[in-house]
Amino acid sequence: MAEMLDFEKPIVELEKKIDDLRQLAKQENIEVADELKKLEKKAAKLRRDVFSRLSRWQRVQLARHPLRPYALDYVGRLADEFIELHGDRLFSDDEALIAGLARFGDRRVMLLGHQKGRDTKEKLRRNFGMAHPEGYRKALRMMRMAERFGLPVVTLVDTPGAFPGIEAEERGQSVAIADNLTAMAALRVPIVSVIIGEGGSGGALAIAVADRVLMMENAIYSVISPEGCAAILWADRAKAQDAAEALRVTAPDLMELGIVDEVIPEPLGGAHRDPGEAARAVGEAIDRRLDELSRVPCDRLMEERMAKFLGMGVFKDHSGVPHG
Repeated sequence: MAEMLDFEKPIVELEKKIDDLRQLAKQENIEVADELKKLEKKAAKLRRDVFSRLSRWQRVQLARHPLRPYALDYVGRLADEFIELHGDRLFSDDEALIAGLARFGDRRVMLLGHQKGRDTKEKLRRNFGMAHPEGYRKALRMMRMAERFGLPVVTLVDTPGAFPGIEAEERGQSVAIADNLTAMAALRVPIVSVIIGEGGSGGALAIAVADRVLMMENAIYSVISPEGCAAILWADRAKAQDAAEALRVTAPDLMELGIVDEVIPEPLGGAHRDPGEAARAVGEAIDRRLDELSRVPCDRLMEERMAKFLGMGVFKDHSGVPHG
């Protein structure tokens, strides 16, 4: 109950009432089938009503839900085998960004992903999913390895952003991100990225320059967090809700703008409600997209990838002349 969002409260309370009634019926050996049926019907309607009209800020909250599946949760459910690889061969290993060789059935891929922590100890160890330069250099090392062995690259994006601390800047955070953007644009293997939670700024884009960018229904993807935007525009982080509306950070927004290629549906109530079903949907989408990309010749793949990203941000002035 402590981890539920405000707008989830009526649903959770009704579900608890249903569970309590089941337990009572079992203990007292009484018949409550009719009452349970009415309550379950009411709960189903309430879920549909609440989650069919979520605001952008509510989707931000769902993207950050403490029970939402993280990268390793998806790996555990989807990969038949995962061999994690470590280190950037320059400074250290960064546990905010996982990388390794994965096998999905008969398909072998290089898998990368941001990893947040569940409890306080793991959150600190993984730096809340905010990678240092060594994390992005590790990712680049793995992507080059994938290219060498002809393996597709799959990335799972879930970060508030790259770590902005002084030590990260001293070790070349901006250069590490820029190097990844350049390398991914020219990588001669298929790349599929999935925004599974938060897609924050360059920290997300550093592993998301992909042939196909997919986004979960309640994920967010933005150049800046709503709180950061509010602090800059209004000098008031409390206006984050207004900023979320203005930024258009949600999957439907970004699909409309042509930033992402597919929205992956989530179980009603969010991925945390049924992680197994969420993982199934993600796995099916990745598999379908890799099948599609495997049929595209490498040179054409690179041309289309470049055109995809160069085409973003193009707009027309009042005379109809395009600019970009």
